[in-house]
Amino acid sequence: MGGRTTQQRRAVTHALAGCQDFVSAQELHALLVAGDHAIGLTTVYRALRELEADGGVDVVREEAGGRLYRLRPADGHRHYLMCRDCGRSRPVDSEAVEEWASRIAADTGFTAVEHTVELTGICTGCLPRPDVRRPSSGDEGDEPPCHWDHAPDPRDRARSYAS
Repeated sequence: MGGRTTQQRRAVTHALAGCQDFVSAQELHALLVAGDHAIGLTTVYRALRELEADGGVDVVREEAGGRLYRLRPADGHRHYLMCRDCGRSRPVDSEAVEEWASRIAADTGFTAVEHTVELTGICTGCLPRPDVRRPSSGDEGDEPPCHWDHAPDPRDRARSYAS
């Protein structure tokens, strides 16, 4: 890998480390560009593919089918519970899933078994509150209670659930 490519991959990794929740390649690109990095979207995708191949990121699919990325913690692969409204994520204990996947591999004789488990729900911040009167869904300005502004400033993306 060339010096510039290594530098760009480091920039992608650093920007991803500043995100506490999953982000799309497009959002990560916007963060980098806002931070004065001269990097193309294709380069961001390439770096994310390399990080995924190396086991450096966890990947989930959003409802629309796109991929979202989060830097993998040093202690390895995790599973997350994600809010379908705001995208907030929280790591969950998944020892039972890992044991199940290992048992299936052993029972079938398969090797290099991989699995995808995605848990989604609605976080407490997004639940409608009976004491708060919100405009009907047809009114302008109707936003979910924990609306997530997709601004390119990484401080706007900070979430309360750190892993």
